[in-house]
Amino acid sequence: MRFISYDAGVPLLTWEGAIDALRKGHKLARPESEDVLLGPSGALMLNRTAYIPGLGYAVKAETTLPSNVTQGLPAIQGAVLLFDAETGSVRAVIDSKLVTEFKTAADSILAAQLLARPDSRHLLIVGAGVVAASLAKAYKSVFPGLERISIWARRFEQSKGLVSSLGDIPVELEPVEDLAAAVERADIVSTATGSEEPLVLGDWVCPGTHIDLIGAFTPDMRESDDALMAKGTIYVDFRDTTIDRTGDLMQPIATGAITREDVRGDLYDLVHYSSTARLAENEITVYKNGGGAHLDLMIASYIANMFAEAVTA
Repeated sequence: MRFISYDAGVPLLTWEGAIDALRKGHKLARPESEDVLLGPSGALMLNRTAYIPGLGYAVKAETTLPSNVTQGLPAIQGAVLLFDAETGSVRAVIDSKLVTEFKTAADSILAAQLLARPDSRHLLIVGAGVVAASLAKAYKSVFPGLERISIWARRFEQSKGLVSSLGDIPVELEPVEDLAAAVERADIVSTATGSEEPLVLGDWVCPGTHIDLIGAFTPDMRESDDALMAKGTIYVDFRDTTIDRTGDLMQPIATGAITREDVRGDLYDLVHYSSTARLAENEITVYKNGGGAHLDLMIASYIANMFAEAVTA
């Protein structure tokens, strides 16, 4: 059994490798998965478990204590336990930060490879936190044709700060203040916020745009309005972890703006397309990234494999 820290694992991984791990994982059987949430508000523990035949078992356990920030500690801390598919033995214990970082971006970008226009040149990231930083790096790595990445945050200083920290990415980087104008210009819009009010409105989105919704992961949160969901072709990463759990889907279904049947498919459906699932150049595609322990399992297995190769090299 190995413990793989964030610092030890990062140099061994690539975005292309993480995306390929998810692509291969989605060609296996659909997972068994359960979540357990424990503790009081402000001091929660979330345990997420998954089993995929042939790949194994994973348990991701994380605590979330926002008050830690005042003590100089991370608000989210945890680990992923990876178990062998055949023997049930523990293959590795992995820092959950490492797994989550690569899982979240790879999830969205695998979908974007199949849904966004191949000639996309302009990416807008809504949000300027840790996820936004990894999105900028991952999108540019996998979409080499990107010429510009714009970043918007509620506080302009935050978007400027993220742009400064990403100076080594070979692309034009710009902080933006006018969100509506930035959405209108973008080929891909990727949102990574904790918003409880829609940020990206359907009236702003031009034909041919791909919308990548990441941040809203509870029923009360959402980053898109009803108009956007109604005019887009909707896909999700996994039906079981999105349609009845995330506000970007639950709320427009409740208002009648869309129906459950408007969700065209999930990643298990998308990976069977050899190139693109986009139906037309002017189609607006919407993808809801909901996460899930099955994705943690796929990425944890990739990390463990890469670490084992490095140790034996």
